[in-house]
Amino acid sequence: MTDTSNNHSSDSQTHCGTIAIVGRPNVGKSTLLNRLIGQKLSITAHKPQTTRHSIIGIKTEGSVQIIYVDTPGIHVDGKRALNQVLNKTASSSLHDVDAVLMLVQAMVWNDDDKRTYDLVSNAGTPFYIVVNKIDTVKNKSELLPYLTQLPSHENLQDVLLIGARSGDGVSELESSVIKHMPVAPFQFGEDDLTDRSSRFLASEAVREQLTRFLSAELPYALTVEIEQFEESPELLRIGAVIWVERNSQKGIIIGKGGERLKEVGSRARKSMEVLFDNKVFLQLWVRVKEGWADDERALRSLGYEKP
Repeated sequence: MTDTSNNHSSDSQTHCGTIAIVGRPNVGKSTLLNRLIGQKLSITAHKPQTTRHSIIGIKTEGSVQIIYVDTPGIHVDGKRALNQVLNKTASSSLHDVDAVLMLVQAMVWNDDDKRTYDLVSNAGTPFYIVVNKIDTVKNKSELLPYLTQLPSHENLQDVLLIGARSGDGVSELESSVIKHMPVAPFQFGEDDLTDRSSRFLASEAVREQLTRFLSAELPYALTVEIEQFEESPELLRIGAVIWVERNSQKGIIIGKGGERLKEVGSRARKSMEVLFDNKVFLQLWVRVKEGWADDERALRSLGYEKP
């Protein structure tokens, strides 16, 4: 008997399409992507704008391949060049997709949600309003008035209730989006989970720990660049530069006697070892690049491309 599990030729029809995950900052988009893919691809932290790039997560089951796109949070008050690039990255992902999942947080609808809804409803793409964090609502009877106040639109397919962290309602969400997958060949291999490079995932692992460890403002003033990435079967050697805007920020990241930087490095290394399934030797340096978040050329050189 011939094994045809990897052979999707004309005699077995495949379905493949793209779903954008959008919403305001900190609504759970990255947590949902990680839950859908079954592996940690997108970094998560309880701070807005943790996600700065569109990240693709690929889910292949049987004859269906769904390409999910996690996007930066859409926000109204974005004055800096970095904020504008993030908003453009998010809004450009609404086009050339088969459906959109617009995440909102249960019991919340604010200006950023409205801005997101306006962009989504004007994109002309079928979309779902996905109400996340329903597990945080103690009195479930409060949900009904909230749900009845959500806007309706001809392209709105359904309102779905989920808990991305717990997994509640996520399989129902998957069943809903599968029907938007057109007949098409797979775009990626069946074992692929993302189109992002290992270098990119390594830089995000470092940035995640920095975002979790530092006070509210500082994560927006830093970015991470991988300078060294040497792979061997026994060991990954990774060297990462943490770029900040001012000298004073450098001291905060390094911490007293280098303790904070050591702790960030230790946690990032453990995260990478799980991700890459290999031992990791990680070195971190902190350097200053003044005003990088307002400088379009610096943004480009650090990987923040305008869509």
